[in-house]
Amino acid sequence: MLDGGFDFLNLLRIVIDIALVWYVLYKLIMLIRGTKAIQLLKGIVVVLAVWLLSIAFDLHTIQYITNQAIDWGFVVIIILFQPELRRALEQLGRGNMFSRGSKSEEEILEQKIEAIVQSSTYMAKRRIGALISIERETGIGDYAETGIPINGNLTHQLLTNIFTPNTPLHDGAVIIKDEEIMAAACYLPLSESPFISKELGTRHRAAMGISEVTDAITIVVSEETGNISCTKNGELKRELDREGLRKYLRDNLPLSLRAPESKTRNQRGKENG
Repeated sequence: MLDGGFDFLNLLRIVIDIALVWYVLYKLIMLIRGTKAIQLLKGIVVVLAVWLLSIAFDLHTIQYITNQAIDWGFVVIIILFQPELRRALEQLGRGNMFSRGSKSEEEILEQKIEAIVQSSTYMAKRRIGALISIERETGIGDYAETGIPINGNLTHQLLTNIFTPNTPLHDGAVIIKDEEIMAAACYLPLSESPFISKELGTRHRAAMGISEVTDAITIVVSEETGNISCTKNGELKRELDREGLRKYLRDNLPLSLRAPESKTRNQRGKENG
């Protein structure tokens, strides 16, 4: 009886140990998702795969090279992942890394959408040109690095102020990730598609360009007409009003933690309402 209880406690400790390690790894992966660090992580996996193959096929030279890479790998990882490790330690110190906010993800998404809608319609009425790119599954951190880091909470006041004419950051794109404005004055790739209307300017070509290489949603406010347009996956939707923009964002900005049946139920409720 005692041995059985001892074995159970040992098993429980092992399960808790493994669960904690996986949880920490999951949090770290979520922390570096959408950054260059995820590409470096893939490179490390490739090196480990080559090392295992060199052992299996007895390739001495390749095994020696990969052994050297692995021996010095810990130091290299600290150097390459320094920004991400610093961010993780800062979040751990603030207690944000393992804690969950009091607001539900649906409430956070609604606040995000409302901030973007308020800012976009405000600028549209006053013919203030704007280019806003919202990250979804594909990371667009490389484009954020072409601009000026903001790393500020998304509010309609901040978003509008960035695009105010004759200010240092108004020319270029704003990139939004989660509930944060990552950067402003960013350069986006211009589309080379011959099917884009000649009446559309550089902002629309940039919005189409980013939509052709990523799954980001990009909002364009035209300073000539005051019209609001959106791009996604190489498609352009033009002349959206306040409600049209709000619906477009609700339909296309996913809730990663929301169950599919919950989303369907909410959509049905809105349609019936």
